[in-house]
Amino acid sequence: MKTSRSFPLLRAILPILCCLPFAPVAFAYHVYITNEKGGDVSVIDGATREVVATIPVGKRPRGIRVSPDGKTLFVAVSGTPISAPPQLDAKGNPIFKKGKDDDDDDDKKADKSADGIAVVDIAQKKLLRKIQVGSDPEQLAVSADGTRLYVSNEDVGTASVVNIASGKVEHIIPVSREPEGVTTSPDGKFFYVTCETEGEIFAIDTGNYKVINHFNVGGRPRSADFLPDGSRAFIPSESSGQLHIIDSANHKLLKTIELPKGSRPMCVKAAADGKKVYFSTGRAGTVDVLDTAKQEVTNAIKVGTRPWGIAISSDGKVLFAANGPSDDVSVVDLNLEKEIGRIKSRGSPWGVAITAQ
Repeated sequence: MKTSRSFPLLRAILPILCCLPFAPVAFAYHVYITNEKGGDVSVIDGATREVVATIPVGKRPRGIRVSPDGKTLFVAVSGTPISAPPQLDAKGNPIFKKGKDDDDDDDKKADKSADGIAVVDIAQKKLLRKIQVGSDPEQLAVSADGTRLYVSNEDVGTASVVNIASGKVEHIIPVSREPEGVTTSPDGKFFYVTCETEGEIFAIDTGNYKVINHFNVGGRPRSADFLPDGSRAFIPSESSGQLHIIDSANHKLLKTIELPKGSRPMCVKAAADGKKVYFSTGRAGTVDVLDTAKQEVTNAIKVGTRPWGIAISSDGKVLFAANGPSDDVSVVDLNLEKEIGRIKSRGSPWGVAITAQ
């Protein structure tokens, strides 16, 4: 009887409820920025775009990744001193001193005890431990199942496979000089390591950790990223100002795109729908947009000084770019393809990672 008497009241209320304005629920996420000179990670609230925490992690943090379950940050830290960018020749190629790489200072000045991967609890915003992963780690990737780290060891020309639970290095894979970018394929079956000095790319099987193939793109390749379906990879070459499209099923170069003069492409990220690819251009001070269907660069978005790391928000609407020399992070609206703000992140911001809150 009580239920039947409630129907007239419900019929009276429903039209009122339908007319009430409902505010859309913001997609909550946090942005994590490694500050290479500051020795810490800035935590930015994606909704307010304010720094809400700073987490000390160790010397010279650069590469940063989030675990698949979104609970842990992994940050590459290194005791190798920062060196100035190399001088370039007339063709834009780095000029090396005989027997030396450009990114590393004298080994005698390096603090090898500082090298490792810092493990950060996201909920507590706290450094838990440091995993020893070999000499001078710069960038890393996480296995699809979240049990292993794949790490580039820049000054010794190797890639390391690390068991996260035990903290032990299980495999050391020789690659080429100055390995840097490390990226896992969407299906988790292999990862790419980009090697700066010789311009070589190594594809490594995650089942047996053997090199499946390696190929050359030249021009100091700094990173890689894949389309969501894994069919293509994109690799920027810094010194030659090029973006390479890779057949990632066969690990072969398909096409090289010449970028506008002055571009020094660094970090590359594919959109979740695979329609666009974004890459920072370093000294050119932009984030450029590639239409993957046309295979053409369609826009250059002005951001801060020498953008390096970039990442796309979980809802796909915003891109964040770390601008080292200007000590800030650019906020880019991807619908407008325009910078809409800057966030201070002192200490030479380098890498960017994003996770849902």
